[in-house]
Amino acid sequence: MGIRDILEGKKQWRAHVARVKALPADYRIVYDELQKYYFKVGPVGIEDGTLLSGIVDFFEQGAADGKSARELVGEDVAAFADDLIADTPTYADKYRDSLTGGSGGAKE
Repeated sequence: MGIRDILEGKKQWRAHVARVKALPADYRIVYDELQKYYFKVGPVGIEDGTLLSGIVDFFEQGAADGKSARELVGEDVAAFADDLIADTPTYADKYRDSLTGGSGGAKE
């Protein structure tokens, strides 16, 4: 990864953060919690940016339609977060596989 790639990544992240800050307050709160959760759980592929930017797209459309964040995600934000990554392996899964000798993990 060259310096240009790093600078381009920072530019894209700043644009993403600006989009989040433009959301209504209830959407920002839910987004912040989702982001913290995903950074902790670590779905594989989160670094490509499609998951978080997709959430912002979804929230922007919901706000434009006049819906509240709760109307979009439901009462259980954690369940909503889990449903979005249900079929996506996480870094925790990869770590668990490496400990048990699963696919891609350490061999005994």
